[in-house]
Amino acid sequence: MVKNQLTAQALGLDLYSAMAGAGQHKTPAKSGSAMDSKRIRHISKTLLSSNWYKLYRYAYDYLNNAGQWQHQQREAYDRGNGATVFLYNPATGNIILTRQFRLPTYINGNPDGLLVETCAGLLDGDNPADCIRKEIEEETGYKIRQVNKIFEAYMSPGAVTEIMHFFVAQYSPAMQVSAGGGLAQEQENIEVLERHFDAAYAMIASGEIKDAKTIMLLQYARLNQLC
Repeated sequence: MVKNQLTAQALGLDLYSAMAGAGQHKTPAKSGSAMDSKRIRHISKTLLSSNWYKLYRYAYDYLNNAGQWQHQQREAYDRGNGATVFLYNPATGNIILTRQFRLPTYINGNPDGLLVETCAGLLDGDNPADCIRKEIEEETGYKIRQVNKIFEAYMSPGAVTEIMHFFVAQYSPAMQVSAGGGLAQEQENIEVLERHFDAAYAMIASGEIKDAKTIMLLQYARLNQLC
């Protein structure tokens, strides 16, 4: 009897998922070392959009703190993982930042849409260190060989899958090989900023810097006395 009840429950959940995703592509989510929680079962995903990156709806059962299984649905945006770097010149106390237009900030309260940030980019199949060296040269014009990873973090775990890999690296004027500015074929229009660390750090309090990864790296530099 118990076995029959469990089978019926599973069929009911499968039917619920099928009805919720009618007309859309639904596949079982991959299992593996990163998805082996004993509190999750019957997980499946439905592709909702792939116009730029991929937006999925996940359906699954979750074992709550009361020991009860609950059927839940969540959406997750998969744009891959990324890397960012704190570029600093220990001889002068200066750092390199970038400024570019970010549409999501423009539609959510940023009057001109311009955001001051540390250099960053998506991995796109590269390992994090190779990725950030490439991004440094493309965005800032500096060719950096030595980068040191300091930590990694989920940047918006409520909705986005991205893990950001954080680096620090030293630069000097002799390492500059171009003006930077990003890649024209990717429609990047990046302004390169060189600021003294103290001036950049003060931009957090003034509201001129509102980018999370940049604030995290500035705080790391202050705590570890890099500048």
